[in-house]
Amino acid sequence: MRNRYLDLLRFLAIVRVVVYHVTGWAALTLIFPAMSVMFALAGSLMAASLDRTGTPAVLRRLRRLLPSLWVLAAVFVPAMLLTGLPLTPKVLLWLVPVSDPPANGWGALALSVIWYLRDYLWFVLASPLALRLFRRAPLPTLLAPYTLLAVIEFGILPGAPTVLREFGLYFGAWLLGFAHHDGLLRRLGNRVLVPAALVLGAAGMSWILTHPGARGYDLNDIHLGNALWSAAFILLVIGRAPAGAAWVDQNPVLGRAVTVLNRRALTVYLWHMPFVVALTPLVDVVGWSHQDPVGLAIRVVLVFGLVGLVTMLVGWVEDMAARRPPELLPGGARKTPAGRAAAAPAGPAPAGAATRAIPAPRRPAKVATAEINAG
Repeated sequence: MRNRYLDLLRFLAIVRVVVYHVTGWAALTLIFPAMSVMFALAGSLMAASLDRTGTPAVLRRLRRLLPSLWVLAAVFVPAMLLTGLPLTPKVLLWLVPVSDPPANGWGALALSVIWYLRDYLWFVLASPLALRLFRRAPLPTLLAPYTLLAVIEFGILPGAPTVLREFGLYFGAWLLGFAHHDGLLRRLGNRVLVPAALVLGAAGMSWILTHPGARGYDLNDIHLGNALWSAAFILLVIGRAPAGAAWVDQNPVLGRAVTVLNRRALTVYLWHMPFVVALTPLVDVVGWSHQDPVGLAIRVVLVFGLVGLVTMLVGWVEDMAARRPPELLPGGARKTPAGRAAAAPAGPAPAGAATRAIPAPRRPAKVATAEINAG
């Protein structure tokens, strides 16, 4: 049974990512470090999949991940090829992005969110070995990515490739997802977990305040501070996650929205940035600047509206990838054949049926008693 609290966290993370990309408000990255939360939730799900099916879970996870990317690529790769992108073998990286796939000028900005799939792909491939190591030595395994990131950030390992840097930045969150799945975070008493979160949060905030990036205190520019602050956040919001959140579904609108965004998270994530990039010059023409709160609100509404439309058009690919029946809008009541038959209106009774009593056939008492007991 799904934990609606975790579904709610993923819902909030997706909304936060879209709003941040529209507004550029750095404070949002501090208030809710969405990417690390998404990696932690994904790590927990990956551990559960490995426990159920073993190594084949890797292929199943890739099967669910890649088709939505291929739909995006089918639209944007030809457009980029027609606008100056050289046709080289690297274009095949759009099929399996183990490295950043090539893009031209406008495509590089509109499709910049592909890095998440690149990291996700590597984390999935590393998970079978990482989960074994984690269960043998939880603390050293958990500290390894943070140590790697510190080594890179302090210049001890200059020129580290992007994938290696982001292993240090986000794989720690993925491993915290392992800890959540295994119940390690829950078994930590508040006397351990809360002080650990406070220490990590204080260290992260100290680094953030003393190492501002090009956009100020935007966590995306401050890798070590991002990792530490996000770890503290995850310990609190996921480490003390309740077993459920039934209240989410008590509000039909909220419950449906949470369901839709969870079932269409990848589609929303992949497609929102092209609309952000496309709308920015258009809304600037009519005077809706980034400094205007009303203009920003209109931008957010337009982006969500356009993403909603494209999600209805191609979001069903996520259903097919997960081997679910495709739905235009997830979360609605699905009627079974028996339910549809029961709901069908009865045909008109033959004339005179109401006045003619049809005697019930006499049955042995033993048969009648058996049917009552079975019901």
